[in-house]
Formats: sequence, structure tokens, C-alpha cells
Amino acid sequence: MPAKARPHGLRVIEGRGAGRDSGGRVIKQPPGFTRLPPNAPSWLPAEAAAEWKRVVPELQRLQLLKPVDRAALTAYCLAWDRLVTAQKAIKEHGPTYLDAFGNPKKHPMVLIAETASKELRAWAGEFGLTPSAEHRVSKPEADDGAEDNPFAG
Repeated sequence: MPAKARPHGLRVIEGRGAGRDSGGRVIKQPPGFTRLPPNAPSWLPAEAAAEWKRVVPELQRLQLLKPVDRAALTAYCLAWDRLVTAQKAIKEHGPTYLDAFGNPKKHPMVLIAETASKELRAWAGEFGLTPSAEHRVSKPEADDGAEDNPFAG
């Protein structure tokens, strides 16, 4: 699977100069989206709304959000809500139960938690909210020669 494209600003900073990436290729300008956070849907469950309120300020500070990100951010927050709901049920009832014949079976909430966790990780990666995805949305630290680099942060 090919690596995801790095943000325009990072490719310019890491590039050879004059709008070229580290390989000397011309970097296309990204669309001029307005960098404002989307409004949260009013129908979000409480846990999803709390996650929205937790992550949006930081994503906005990094100028990663735009109004059209509403659906993706909603999906991320709903995955979080499903994970929390499933984990609470597992904590209360346990990860297994006995069927009508006394055989242990996996609680259905375990599958819901596993699926929500995978979905959450995927959406979190899109917003740079995992340790491995974080480098794709952060500027590299300036080195000793940064003051000579007109493209440095």
C-alpha cells in the first residue's frame, strides 16, 4: 500500500526550494479551503459530542479542519461512542456469556468494540491523532541551518 501524500506545507519545508519537493518535483498548491472547524451535528450522542469537543480545538489550532470535514469527524466521534458503549457493556456483563446449552459464547459487544476500535484507528489516522500518523501533520523541528532556509517553519 503506497504511503499517503504529505501535506503541501511539509513538502515545501522539506523540499529543495521554490515550490519543489525533496525530489525536485513541482508541488501543486492544495485547494484553498477555509480553515474553520465544522459545526458538530446536534444529534450526536453524549460520548461522541464530548469527543468532538475534546479533539476539535487542537485540530483547529493545527489548522487541520475545514467545514467539509464534518462527515469524517462525525464518523470518528461515532466510532469512539460505539467503542465506549461496547466497553461499558463488556465491563458490566463480561466478554462471554453462556448460551441456552451452557456453552460459553463471545458477547456480541466484543465484536462491536473490535470493529469500532479499527474504525476509530482509521479515522484517527486521517486527522493525525495516532502516534504514527502525527508526523504527517506536524512540522519538522528546525535544525541549526534553519535560519538559512526560507522555507523553514
